[in-house]
Amino acid sequence: MKAPAGAPLRQLVLKIHSRCDLACDHCYVYEHADRSWKARPKVMAEETAARTARRLADHARSHQLDSVSVILHGGEPLLAGPARIRAICAELRTTVGAVTDLDLTVHTNGVQLSRRHLDVFKEFDVRVGISLDGDRAANDRHRLDRRGRSSYDRVLTAVRLLQEPEYRHLFGGLLCTVDVENDPLAVHEALTALDPPRIDYLLPHSTWDTPPPRGASGSSTPYADWLLAVFDRWLEQGQKVPVRTFDSVLSTLRGGPSLTEAMGLAPSDLAVVETDGAFEQADSLKVAYDGAPATGYDVFRHGFDEFVRHPGVQARRLGIAGVSETCRRCPVVQSCGGGLYAHRYSSERLFDNPSVFCDDLRALVDGIAERITERAFFPGVTDSGELRLAQLERDRELLAHLNERLAGDAEWDEIWQSLLYLDADARTADHLDRVLAHSHVRASLAYAPVGAEVTARVATVALSAAVHARSSLRLSWLHHADVLHLPTLGTLTLSAPARVQAEVDGASLTITMPDGDRITVKGDAPAPGWRPSVLVDMPGRGQLLVDDADPWRDRFQTEVAEPLELAELAVFAERLRTAHRILSKQDPDWADGPNALRADTVTPLAPGAGVWLDTDGTGALGVALDADPAAVADALPRLGRLARLADLRRAADLHVPGTRAGRLLTDAVEALARGERARAESALEELDGPAARDLTENGAALVKELRAETGLFRG
Repeated sequence: MKAPAGAPLRQLVLKIHSRCDLACDHCYVYEHADRSWKARPKVMAEETAARTARRLADHARSHQLDSVSVILHGGEPLLAGPARIRAICAELRTTVGAVTDLDLTVHTNGVQLSRRHLDVFKEFDVRVGISLDGDRAANDRHRLDRRGRSSYDRVLTAVRLLQEPEYRHLFGGLLCTVDVENDPLAVHEALTALDPPRIDYLLPHSTWDTPPPRGASGSSTPYADWLLAVFDRWLEQGQKVPVRTFDSVLSTLRGGPSLTEAMGLAPSDLAVVETDGAFEQADSLKVAYDGAPATGYDVFRHGFDEFVRHPGVQARRLGIAGVSETCRRCPVVQSCGGGLYAHRYSSERLFDNPSVFCDDLRALVDGIAERITERAFFPGVTDSGELRLAQLERDRELLAHLNERLAGDAEWDEIWQSLLYLDADARTADHLDRVLAHSHVRASLAYAPVGAEVTARVATVALSAAVHARSSLRLSWLHHADVLHLPTLGTLTLSAPARVQAEVDGASLTITMPDGDRITVKGDAPAPGWRPSVLVDMPGRGQLLVDDADPWRDRFQTEVAEPLELAELAVFAERLRTAHRILSKQDPDWADGPNALRADTVTPLAPGAGVWLDTDGTGALGVALDADPAAVADALPRLGRLARLADLRRAADLHVPGTRAGRLLTDAVEALARGERARAESALEELDGPAARDLTENGAALVKELRAETGLFRG
């Protein structure tokens, strides 16, 4: 991923105090090459904080950012004192919060944390992250105070404060710096026993000039060994506590985004402002050489846009082009990203190196990939019915996961009981499956933030299923939008966000608003504010839903169309029917083959956009309003192959994640879809060679199918 040169920043590390009350011997601020802290003011002046807030607000406004994050940092930020911290938080909330959503956090060693601090953090909704390196023995190996005393008991006191009901919602998680001399399982057990909302395991900041300690094991990959031991225990525990390093590797191995700056190729979107107002690059660069993070800019003379254009900042926004040649050739680069930028430094080649943890990162990614690969044969590879059942099973797993997170919330519990009621009867369960299979519903269940939005979404799923089943159902929830979209049914415009009551009676749905207004909708019958979904009859294929209003439809690599007028819908529907007739004439059996595109929903895209599948791989089809029917007919078989490949990958492992076998499978499928015989055969030849060891039984079966098809290929 490569960020545009002027892409905005979304994270700010604000150094509100430049000294610390601990003397950690692995600290990158005080114990490594950079000594700039000595010349900085101890505490950030209110004027500096105010100027920074205005600069950030201007940046958010000019780039129309929907949210930004500010991390209060140090040194030790709590040394600034509750009164100064309150003034800074108030300034940020007033100035930045007036422009965009502001996520405030503080990163602290916890030694000074008191109720006075937490009352300030509660007032301004500041989440608290605490550094703790494990049990007493592990933590005290490095994290002592300036008198050489343990910090452990004081940090645990801070954690226990955060665990009190009044403050629990502020607990952001624990950060642990890995020391391979510590027992990994003892460290992990000690941290998980504190029930944190998240754990971050961090590699000790090091460079090729100052390499990390390797421990006494004699292993060439001691950090990977340490982390994989924790990973195994984490899997045994059911992954109950999110661990950002592991979650990031799991995400990138499956083609998702990186979740941490320390790994992955996502461009940096972070700035640091020191106590004197100086703009600096990432703090970790302090381990490279004295002055490494410096830019020469400050908030009094420069804005965030100028900071973004600094060459050092740009170097961390180049994606794959910004890593060394060695890294570009490495199969796990999408997951490790070449490692943290600072860890690549050497005085000889500057940052044009792999990470000093290169071998460890490779072993970690490969080890996780091998551990999560399911090699058992999945019948859906050869049976489309089995594949559909697997997709529906995944829908239910997503719902069950949401229930684990939301159980106890009165609104959610009522909605969950309605789902159980619908699923208990085979007749109504079929209709629930129908709504869950809607690709936009699948996307929302997988990606919507856990909270009011997904609660409302699942409520509309239950209501839609009940209407289709002509059942009876009553639900009530707080709806935070002024549009109520019922998947597969239609959209109801509300007067305002409000608590709604909904009742299904047969094929009718009645919505009651807090003021007593009642709206009853039934199919495509007229009703105030009601806009029914449009179904297009496709000869020989049943009906196709045209969904131009679902709030989760904007998931294509192009712009979606605004909701259409009836005349526009009629023209669009005829284009789809014409495309179907063309394709059926070219290949009468196309709809019955294993690679047929089985999407039952089409999302209209903006004119000129062409034909697309959704970016998250749930099989949504998007077609431009002005698409040539012949072009649509030509695209459908190709997209059908890609959609089937995506469905198979969600249901089963075709190969060890993150290996070249995955790219070769995609190449073979795309080449066959485009009629590129030579390219398909080349990919399949490689899959019959060394890459074959990374195929599972499922992948090998698919390759066998593709090989047979290639043999029959006529070009």
